[in-house]
Amino acid sequence: MEVSLFWLTVIIILAGSLFSLATRKKKKSERLPPGPKGIPILGHLHMMGKNPHQDLHRIAKEHGPIVYMRFGFVPNIIVSSPEAAELFLKTYDLVFAGRPPHQAAKYLSWDQRNLSFGTYGPYWRNMRKLCTLELLSIIKINSFQPMRREELGLFVDSLKESAKERVAVDLSAKVSSLTAEMSCRMVFGKKYDDKDIDERGFKAVIHEGMKLAALPNLGDYFPFLGILDLQGFTRRMKALAKVFDDFFEKVIDDHVRAGDHGQTKDIVDTMMSLMESGEYEFQFDRRHVKAIMLDMLAASMDTAASTVEWILSELLRHPRVMKKVQKELEQVVGLKRMVEESDLDRLEYLDMVVKETFRLHPVAPLLIPHYAMEDSTVSGYNIPKDSRIIVNTYAIGRDPNVWTDPEMFIPERFTGSEIDVRGKHFQLLPFGAGRRGCPGMQLGLIQVRLIVSQLVHCFDWELPNGISPKELDMTEEFGLVVVRANHLMAIPTFRLQD
Repeated sequence: MEVSLFWLTVIIILAGSLFSLATRKKKKSERLPPGPKGIPILGHLHMMGKNPHQDLHRIAKEHGPIVYMRFGFVPNIIVSSPEAAELFLKTYDLVFAGRPPHQAAKYLSWDQRNLSFGTYGPYWRNMRKLCTLELLSIIKINSFQPMRREELGLFVDSLKESAKERVAVDLSAKVSSLTAEMSCRMVFGKKYDDKDIDERGFKAVIHEGMKLAALPNLGDYFPFLGILDLQGFTRRMKALAKVFDDFFEKVIDDHVRAGDHGQTKDIVDTMMSLMESGEYEFQFDRRHVKAIMLDMLAASMDTAASTVEWILSELLRHPRVMKKVQKELEQVVGLKRMVEESDLDRLEYLDMVVKETFRLHPVAPLLIPHYAMEDSTVSGYNIPKDSRIIVNTYAIGRDPNVWTDPEMFIPERFTGSEIDVRGKHFQLLPFGAGRRGCPGMQLGLIQVRLIVSQLVHCFDWELPNGISPKELDMTEEFGLVVVRANHLMAIPTFRLQD
């Protein structure tokens, strides 16, 4: 559909004027949180650059931990301190447990039927319970332990070949492939070739979905413009949704034909068994199975891979910390074998390194927006119904009132500290908190610690081309998951005793 720039401008101005008139009187009687001065129609959208989490952090420094901003016609509450996060994610958790309407989620999660973007209500609560008890229980996670050991063995063997040749390894690509293969085997029961999903490849398609879910979409901020698809997002999302739908239908059909897989059932097996049993009272069909499949796949692939990338990046920038992690591994594991999952709980310093990386590089710095399901008052401010609540964990991790030298990488700051990452301490929220906290947290922590410990225990690493640790590029690329803008390259040297 073609619309001239002139008439489009007229439509926006008229709609903006009507919106301003309709809300002006209401705002006079409201005590909204403080915030920067916006402009007509756009509100504060023009203040967002390539890295919104950094822009919002800068704005919070000037206006405080609870900030009101308007993106188009949508009111947003930006939360940037542990105390404020606790109010929204714990004290008034039920009011803000919703998810806002979201075009990307509509197309990419079968009309928000997944856990991540699902609308809060009876269906979502039942589906979360199902996932927690059946798909992400400790028993289910432990059942995949032999698979993780096998994949890690293959991973280390491939790196040993590079070590023999003294060539630089693309760690970003290697780790991404490892987490993709682990996730495929856990969710689908086997590894699929890149060509099985799309000519772009498996990881590229997942990454595009994560990026589209986070990019500013005019259709979300100006609903009347959604039908025009001025940015081409709807076209891209529909095309991507078809790729996912076709592939997941093939996966489900493969499972139906294969029948019972025996004792160790993958996640698709489990969901299909539950769907066919009729044990659950809520509607549960193939659309729900596909939505949860994508949830599990995206959550266990991109987030784990990105976290491992940032941890290795910081260890390469801080050789002292790298040596300290290796010394702990030598004491706990020795140099005659690889790390086992049973070793992880004894690696206290590694745990501090993981926490410190989560603080500086939260994998989802703005989490997924929460949604005000009714008008409410928080900390004396009126929070309008339908507001998006954006919790900036990037800003919380750099709060000087909480962290000494917040821009520095110092794992020792967690020595003797009770601060954990599981949603009870609001100074550190990589997995969110409350009703919307990540149900796959335990699996994610196992994957991250296991992969990092193997990389650091089995190999010494040095940067290629004479790059010094301080020169390592740490530029971010924003998305639902924030990744390194440039791949991490390093040269391995095998250090275990064969």
